[in-house]
Amino acid sequence: MVATNMASSTQAGNVVSQQNQLQVVVGLGSSGLSAVQYLEQQGYPVAVTDGGYPTLANQLPKHIITKFGEIDGELLTKASRIIISPGINPNLAVFSAAKALNIPLVSDIQLFHEQCKQKNIPIVAITGSNAKSTVTTLVGQMAKDAGKKVGIGGNLGTPALNLLKQPIELAILELSSFQLETVSNLQAKVATVLNMSPDHLDRHGDMAGYQQIKHRIFQGVQSIVINADDPRSYVENVKDVPVITFGQQVPTDNNYGLIIDENNDIWLARGHEKLLHEKDLQIKGQHNLLNALSALALGELAGLSLDSMLQTLKNFAGLPHRCQFVIHNNGVDCYDDSKGTNIGSTIAAIEGLGKVYAPKNKRLAIILGGQGKGQDFAELEACLKTYVSHIYLIGEDAPKIASDLAGVGIETKNDCKIQIKFTQTLENTIPQAWKDCQNHAEIGVLLLSPACASLDQFSSYAERGNLFQQLVMM
Repeated sequence: MVATNMASSTQAGNVVSQQNQLQVVVGLGSSGLSAVQYLEQQGYPVAVTDGGYPTLANQLPKHIITKFGEIDGELLTKASRIIISPGINPNLAVFSAAKALNIPLVSDIQLFHEQCKQKNIPIVAITGSNAKSTVTTLVGQMAKDAGKKVGIGGNLGTPALNLLKQPIELAILELSSFQLETVSNLQAKVATVLNMSPDHLDRHGDMAGYQQIKHRIFQGVQSIVINADDPRSYVENVKDVPVITFGQQVPTDNNYGLIIDENNDIWLARGHEKLLHEKDLQIKGQHNLLNALSALALGELAGLSLDSMLQTLKNFAGLPHRCQFVIHNNGVDCYDDSKGTNIGSTIAAIEGLGKVYAPKNKRLAIILGGQGKGQDFAELEACLKTYVSHIYLIGEDAPKIASDLAGVGIETKNDCKIQIKFTQTLENTIPQAWKDCQNHAEIGVLLLSPACASLDQFSSYAERGNLFQQLVMM
């Protein structure tokens, strides 16, 4: 039997009741470590297994059983419950024997939900292919500014279970498809799928499978926010709960949308009421206006004051590497959207900025490339033809991107052809971009939005974005 932590008398009775319920944590990243610490506190015996040799192992109590170097299938069959880290595919063969024994396979989010239910802490649950970190942070800031004791985390920043180390009265969670894959009946106070575009198809198989997993966020939900522009963001079998929509069009009833007035000024609106002029927001681009609208809808259903939320919006500067303005250099505005790791995110960045610069007769030069995750980059064609004049390809999947985009060299709406150049690295790209800016006056924006993961050339999207910023500021 795995030794248990009898550190305090207040835990002793709980330890006795849990002592035969071995909890096996698979994967010792930050969420795995938080699960170990939480389960120990609850009085469970805990073991940990990992396919590698995790650096966080030195933070484990010495009595914890560990099996590193490969996931230990025999240990899994001895568990009462398996807590799997989101980066590990639950469909691996090593889990087959445990599944045959009907041993539950859950994530740290499931444990968090159980505690929130017990403590009556409402959850605002946010997922989507894109923008979920921005919206989660924004809703969290709205809640803070409204005076709530709020925990903000999940896929973003702090592991969910660590939020319970301080008293909270509201939880704002960003949830990835990997986390939702092993969550059941989340019972969120309000939940949303912000948008749907191809991502992680190398794990989920196809869009139908990806969409089904994302929609697990709605299980037991009390209210829903829907993207009116994306029918894949809503699941039909959720009924009889309050619903608020957001989208690009003039909103109806008490939903959120955009109003363009007689001066072509854009306003955030609720129903027919103008709330905030786009110029009063620090975050720019139409995609960020939609992020703001979704946050307002989520905050309303979470019980936050509209006046307070609007004040937060005015002060919100956005997140690093998410369509972040960097500098005006060589006659162009440079934006770092290194967090654009899938096609949908890159489309949002191109269209969001393109709609701002097109009236000025300016087009975008964009940097694409990295690890493509099985995506079909032909889906970028429409927005590229509309808003882009130059494409620079870097990283591992540059040849595939060029092949998928073979059709973008045709005439565009402005009667010019898109130039595609293999520059391989960011260090090669920026000097080439400056040369092109000198020769092509129509370039108004240099945008890093790779539509790919970064791990072929960088340790993270943040490292990629930081290098881009350094290079354009030289």
